[in-house]
Amino acid sequence: MSRRYSIDDLLTLMAVLRDPQQGCPWDVKQHWDTIVPHTLEEAYEVADAIERRAFDELPGELGDLLFQVVYYSQFGSEEGRFDFHDVVHTLTDKMLRRHPHVFPDGTLESRRQGVSAAEVETRQVHSRWEALKAEEREGRSGPQQGEAEAVVSVSALDDVPRTLPALSRAAKLSKRAARVGFDWPDTDGVLDKLEEELGEIREALSAGDRDHAATEVGDLLFATVNLARTLGVDPEACLRGTNQRFESRFRHMERSLDAQDTPLGRASLERMEEHWQQAKRAERAEPSDPFDPFDPTMD
Repeated sequence: MSRRYSIDDLLTLMAVLRDPQQGCPWDVKQHWDTIVPHTLEEAYEVADAIERRAFDELPGELGDLLFQVVYYSQFGSEEGRFDFHDVVHTLTDKMLRRHPHVFPDGTLESRRQGVSAAEVETRQVHSRWEALKAEEREGRSGPQQGEAEAVVSVSALDDVPRTLPALSRAAKLSKRAARVGFDWPDTDGVLDKLEEELGEIREALSAGDRDHAATEVGDLLFATVNLARTLGVDPEACLRGTNQRFESRFRHMERSLDAQDTPLGRASLERMEEHWQQAKRAERAEPSDPFDPFDPTMD
């Protein structure tokens, strides 16, 4: 039976890869900034495997994502900032603080007594979670050493990463704003906003002002993200689903035209539309896609 490697083995592997004398030249050259694009890519590959229900691929994809954490931990260790064990400790400590309804004493050994998980009010848990996160944000925004006299402003929008995909960041920004009451009273208000933004795009285009039109397109997208939020769906997941459907239908159209010896570039728009509609009908005849855009955190 082959050996099953542990997290300690993985940490040893990373240390050797980064060794200036015995390591891999590529790994030795890496630094904080060069790894970030790989981290984002690996996270999306995990999401892709889940949406495709490719669970046989998931251990490998999750391993690739874990490797990114190990990479940053190695950088931190080399610079004397922190190591992987600090990451694990910080995460566990934070989760214990954020789950007093599970660990009442704030220790890993303590347990809630007399109330099942099903009986715990989900909304109260979510409210408590957000309150604790807000306290943590306020603590991080406090004066640094030597800045005791500084006036620090804590925003409801603090800690929304600027590196998120634009749709995901818009969703987080709008959700944070909604929590403090800056929101439409109902979905109809968001729909009215969408119509307003579309009208402003038409006006800008009629005036020949493409720069203003581009700005209004951004506003239209942001309003669409708010509509997704009010429906309780993740806009990034919705768009990935649409991308998937578009690609599937387009490839069907290509195959159908190729079977008729018609190059795609020479087919009329009417013929392309005919095959596009065939692809849509075929989708409806197939079993439901397991892809689920609903996000329980979007309420």
